[in-house]
Amino acid sequence: MATPDFIRNLRATAGQQLLWLPGVAAVVLDDAGQVLLGRRADTGRWTVIAGIPEPGEQPADCAVREVFEETAVHCVPERVAHVMALPPHTYPNGDTCQFMDITLLCRAVGGTARVNDDESLEVGWFALDGLPELAPHERRRIEHALAAGPTWFAPAQHARSPHGSIKP
Repeated sequence: MATPDFIRNLRATAGQQLLWLPGVAAVVLDDAGQVLLGRRADTGRWTVIAGIPEPGEQPADCAVREVFEETAVHCVPERVAHVMALPPHTYPNGDTCQFMDITLLCRAVGGTARVNDDESLEVGWFALDGLPELAPHERRRIEHALAAGPTWFAPAQHARSPHGSIKP
């Protein structure tokens, strides 16, 4: 994902210290139930389409924007599928970020999938039984988007009982 200007400005004063940032991923399905993936130019890995919201931008708007910018596909967000704090990541230049990943299930409504910017080497539609090699968190995003039921989130590690004590 290209680094937004507001993060470049933060880096000018924050240096390479850890930045805690929102991230939005879109699991986009077509009418045949195929998922839209992009092969990233920076890592060469296949991923769902994702990006960083601009300040004040709603997650659903970010998903729609990122999907179109990267793939030329128009989509409609249908629901929040997954919310999870990802582990910190250090980039080759030494910058460190940790993302609060908000994954949305989206439905394609138009456009033709193609590389639409310099962030992707390839984009394409994949049958669920024919996905390319994906990192575990990418597979988890897709699984949670396809699962029936409420939004997936990691359970609390320290829950409070009705009487106020903490249960491990």
